[in-house]
Amino acid sequence: MSLKLPLSIRNARLADIKNPIDAGSGAGEIRFYTLPLPATTGAAITSQTLLATCALSDPCGTISNAVLSFDVISDDLAADATGTVAFGRFVDSDGNFVADGDVGLSGSDAVFIFNTLSFVAGGAVQITSAAITEGNG
Repeated sequence: MSLKLPLSIRNARLADIKNPIDAGSGAGEIRFYTLPLPATTGAAITSQTLLATCALSDPCGTISNAVLSFDVISDDLAADATGTVAFGRFVDSDGNFVADGDVGLSGSDAVFIFNTLSFVAGGAVQITSAAITEGNG
């Protein structure tokens, strides 16, 4: 049997993600990297290549009905490197780790949705959509 949580707890769990992203003196960011995925949650970035960085709004978004919907996310107008994006890392304005999220194309249930997962150095990177859903209601 799966765990069933009330809406208030699911919203509170999302606040535990949103609040650290909004911590610090400015807007948080999402940094997009290539494989390999970090071995453990929050592990340091080592051999992964930073492909792009997108700034979040401050505050980053709103929570309603167990969904954290992100407000405007700035495009990265010039990607740092060429490669296939594998995950995005949320950091606060001081660069502190908050969470890693998966990436995907339209129709997937990934946190970050793109038109393409192939980034090109110097090219624009635009997130089509981004949201975190706290399921099991």
